[in-house]
Amino acid sequence: MSEIWIINGIPGAGKSTLARAMASRFRRAVHVEGDRLQDFIVSGSVPLGAFPQTEERRQIQLNVRNQCLLARSFAEENFAVMIDYVLVNRARVEEYREHLKACDVRLVTLAPGVQTALQRDRTRSEKHVAAAWAHLNETLNAELRGLGLWIDNSSLTVDQTVDRILADSDQARL
Repeated sequence: MSEIWIINGIPGAGKSTLARAMASRFRRAVHVEGDRLQDFIVSGSVPLGAFPQTEERRQIQLNVRNQCLLARSFAEENFAVMIDYVLVNRARVEEYREHLKACDVRLVTLAPGVQTALQRDRTRSEKHVAAAWAHLNETLNAELRGLGLWIDNSSLTVDQTVDRILADSDQARL
């Protein structure tokens, strides 16, 4: 079974860009975007931060479960998998671990800092959400520091970041 990589970080950290670039480095790879799975819900979607909170939590758990189902399915067919999503606490990491028990899972947290994430978010064309979620940086650091591979990608190019991740891949293993 191939590797499953979880690319983590606050909005604007570069998760989606990096996951796609990283996938291009493997002979066979896929990119599973958690935010896109949320967009699959056409009617009744409760986005992050919306009410009712019980439904918001249920949809996040459904999203994570489906990310993992897709990841396992592709990994079983020898595709490397890059999942990108925001994980801010150990409980969420454990949720992924539970769904991906028999898999080679690696966690990479991109930590460019809030100011860099906000600047990147301002220059994106598709969505601007970093300002609303920048406060997660503090929680993410408090909860997950030391788990997996952490990279300050504020001054690295995408290719340099991918090179660093691949060079230090053992540190990313959960």
